[in-house]
Amino acid sequence: MFRGFSVALGASVRTWRGICTLGNDASCQILLSPSLVSLDMLDDWNLNADCTPRESASNYANQLSAALIDGKTIAEDIRREIANEVSRMKSAIGKVPGLAVILVGDRKDSQTYVRNKIIACEEAGFRSEVAELPESCLEDEIIRALTNFNENPDIHGVLVQLPLPERFDETKILSLVQLEKDVDGFHPSNMGKIAMRGREPLYIPCTPKGCIELLLRSGVEIKGKRAVVIGRSNIVGLPMSLLLQRYHATVTVVHAFTKNPEMIVREADIVVAAVGIPNLVHRSWLKHGAVVIDVGTFPIEDPTSEHGYRLNGDVCYEEAVTVASAITPVPGGVGPMTIAMLLLNTLDSAKRALNFR
Repeated sequence: MFRGFSVALGASVRTWRGICTLGNDASCQILLSPSLVSLDMLDDWNLNADCTPRESASNYANQLSAALIDGKTIAEDIRREIANEVSRMKSAIGKVPGLAVILVGDRKDSQTYVRNKIIACEEAGFRSEVAELPESCLEDEIIRALTNFNENPDIHGVLVQLPLPERFDETKILSLVQLEKDVDGFHPSNMGKIAMRGREPLYIPCTPKGCIELLLRSGVEIKGKRAVVIGRSNIVGLPMSLLLQRYHATVTVVHAFTKNPEMIVREADIVVAAVGIPNLVHRSWLKHGAVVIDVGTFPIEDPTSEHGYRLNGDVCYEEAVTVASAITPVPGGVGPMTIAMLLLNTLDSAKRALNFR
């Protein structure tokens, strides 16, 4: 038996070392563990998701109980405070924060997001610039636009609207954003400092930062609570789980390969859903009294809507409100907070660059 095990183990070692050699990682010649990048897999939630509401909303008509976490109103309050700070800065030193956005391609949702960001900049008194590039552009053109914004002293925040067309190396392009202007908070240095106790990142990614602010302003206690983050993207899921740990929650991450996700989520005091799968989280996933933050936004065709579609979240709202103690709506929950946090990060960057207190 042991000889067979030894042969199998030897084969495994050779397999792992073959993988590691491809990654040019010298330590892998000694260890069984491969490079982390070689372990990456796409989270395909469609394999497991039942994305239709299970019961009619009328079944719950007399059970509605959840308090609404009104992200739109909270974001408006924050943006008013930001505008006051910008006015004070302009009066004192004649300067205002500047935000630049790079938009590649003609995705309707990306164009809408960028338009909303520019409108928010105008309302807050920011300077804003947009570099719009066709999907057929070269990577060098994106890098050139990035470099120009990085070197422009009147621009304090630079972001690349995601997703980029698939043929581009998103990681490489994002890494070229100057750290001091990375107001999206995606730079590895910012992400790493979120994970490490005793370290303070220059910027926290906007959506997770907004989620935490919603919890705090709604009087939700985080310390000591069990939190489950559904999804592990670099933009939301990963930094959200790290932030919740910094606030002393006990955190579990559920992803597409998690066994029995419903059972795990049902143990949570705080649930953050961030996968972009409409109605993934049903009533049966939630324990009574849970606080639910729904980050997902997914357009559903709706001829009765003004724009021909409506937005659905990851959580089946009609079901969740009957068991949750508080919940964010979609739209009007996390989305407005993301833009408010982007403005706040850009304001902080401008203050730092201009030495304004």
